[in-house]
Amino acid sequence: MTFDGSAGEGSDSPVRASRPRRRHYLIGPSGFPNFGDELIAATWLRYLSRTEPEADVWLDTHSPGPAQLLLNDLHPRLRCTDTLWRLCGEAPSDDPWEVANWVQSAVNDPGLAPRWDAGIDLLGRTDVLHLIGGGYLNALWPRHIGLLAGAAAAARRSGARTAMTGQGLTPFPPGATDLLRSLADRFDVVDVRDDPSAELLPGVVRTCDDVFLEPPEQRPAAQAREFVLCVQSDIGAFEPSVLASQVLGLLRAWEVHPEQLAVVEGIPRVDRAVPALLEHELAGAEFHPFRDIWRHGLPLAPGQTWISSRYHLHLVAAAAGAAGLAFSVSRGYYTTKHRSLIDLGSGWTSFDAEEGGTPDRPTGTGFPPHVLRRCRDLKRSVATAVYGHQVAEEVRPATRRLALRSWRTRSS
Repeated sequence: MTFDGSAGEGSDSPVRASRPRRRHYLIGPSGFPNFGDELIAATWLRYLSRTEPEADVWLDTHSPGPAQLLLNDLHPRLRCTDTLWRLCGEAPSDDPWEVANWVQSAVNDPGLAPRWDAGIDLLGRTDVLHLIGGGYLNALWPRHIGLLAGAAAAARRSGARTAMTGQGLTPFPPGATDLLRSLADRFDVVDVRDDPSAELLPGVVRTCDDVFLEPPEQRPAAQAREFVLCVQSDIGAFEPSVLASQVLGLLRAWEVHPEQLAVVEGIPRVDRAVPALLEHELAGAEFHPFRDIWRHGLPLAPGQTWISSRYHLHLVAAAAGAAGLAFSVSRGYYTTKHRSLIDLGSGWTSFDAEEGGTPDRPTGTGFPPHVLRRCRDLKRSVATAVYGHQVAEEVRPATRRLALRSWRTRSS
């Protein structure tokens, strides 16, 4: 499978010259790059490329230059900017209340932030304002609540449809829960991907990650190795050496030879810290940098066993039929993320780095096909609610609660 739009892209919807060109404004943390964040953005761009290839699509991200290069081929009218991220950075402090207040004030009065006047003007001329999914609205990055606040303020000017989809909101900053709920109430579609996030916002949609809308085409690698590793050290309290020790213990217990192992990189350089310490112990393992997996796809094959701390590698590998160990390096953040996939039926085993131990090699076969179909259908309902003219029917799977909000009429 590939993620750069090199194959399979295009449109099955004719361009209608007589119809006014719509303008969609996506907001998300693309371009760092981070495999999961890029994959979510790519998912929505592919969707819009098929459904609305004639629309103008803007992506507001902290890294617009790299994002444009990574995602440019996925929609014919994609352009990237960083207006809301800049405004969040200009707030007087990290306090969520101050950030939200400052960003809304700047959107309402561009004279407060004249350097971004043109971008603020664009925000007020959109048809859809959409915070795409991910785990970036939480206590780890408290300034990001300004993205939510800025979109809500801009919609009051433009009358745009507003949506936040596939959100993972925990852990959320103490003292800001009511602010989050108040801002979310101003959105037309609110969709979260895990139970703790749904508990923060009672009554909203709880489906799954945005990537389930259009999982990447699975193209098993001809010579994919039996074991695949990705363990990060950028979040959590563990030093790379501690994580390296745990990984080596697992590989030895499972009798994994280096020639059976592939190492993949979800974030360039960041995900090399742990494997770098194992370089001499794992001579013969092959390394797949982010650049290669984005251009050419992950080294996937059914029946593999993965060890991954990265959430979206868990998702994509399980969708391809791989078993795995969900290696949580942070209880407050990654445990919730991985648990949401395990509860959906990924078949992976949960491993807590704080508890340690040596679990048996996982024996699952990834997501069953019917789970992938159900998740896809749920996300399509959300996508229709965001971009379509008809509100999706309420869907209530037996094991999940889903209640899509109906459109609310704006008076502004």
